[in-house]
Amino acid sequence: MSVFDKAKDKAQQAMGAAKEKLGDKTDNEELANSGRADQTEGEVKEAGHDLRDRAEGAVQDVKNKFDKK
Repeated sequence: MSVFDKAKDKAQQAMGAAKEKLGDKTDNEELANSGRADQTEGEVKEAGHDLRDRAEGAVQDVKNKFDKK
């Protein structure tokens, strides 16, 4: 995962946490729910990027094994 993607995912999670806290403090349930959704979306994106990176690493490992033979 690129550093930019990771930063975007973390920023989305942080903004979601801030929105959730603000929503809780102001009794704005819609804002709090939106914040929770942003956090979850950021976590899912991060997990997807991590999975893609692991798959790319596994493919590269297989390529390297065949190149050595």
